[in-house]
Amino acid sequence: MAERSKAMPFGPEKSGTANKSLPQKGSKSPKIKKAKATSSSQQAIPKPVANRMLRRVIFASGLPTAAGMGVFVASYLIVSRGIADISPLITLISSGACFLVGLIGLSYGVLSASWEDAPGSLLGLEHIRRNIGRMRDSIKANQPASKSEIKPKESGQTSDK
Repeated sequence: MAERSKAMPFGPEKSGTANKSLPQKGSKSPKIKKAKATSSSQQAIPKPVANRMLRRVIFASGLPTAAGMGVFVASYLIVSRGIADISPLITLISSGACFLVGLIGLSYGVLSASWEDAPGSLLGLEHIRRNIGRMRDSIKANQPASKSEIKPKESGQTSDK
């Protein structure tokens, strides 16, 4: 088994065992060109907007999810005390419907939040279309060049018919 006596590039340096490929204190290290960084306001979600999103997600996703878990508890209590005979399929379908509404509420909570300084309306339905457009633009901006933009090589290709 190989020994691990070599210093790791991120680990503490021991006397005499320092990694020679790493720049030492006081030495001039080569400058690494960084990509042009955009301002943090363009990269991150502003704090008031994030708080609005969080409130909407808690309401639109948390309540249905809690109801989905409550269906199991209520069904157990009703069946175990002999109040009614509930089919397990009914319990499964009703709790599954609550969890599905919670999943949809998660997306709704994020997409319905206003990105402007004003908080917007109570439901935020007018912001959904605009925020979906922003999301699509963001995804398109972060994807590499599409296949339609890359021209295939036409020379040297033969068809086998």
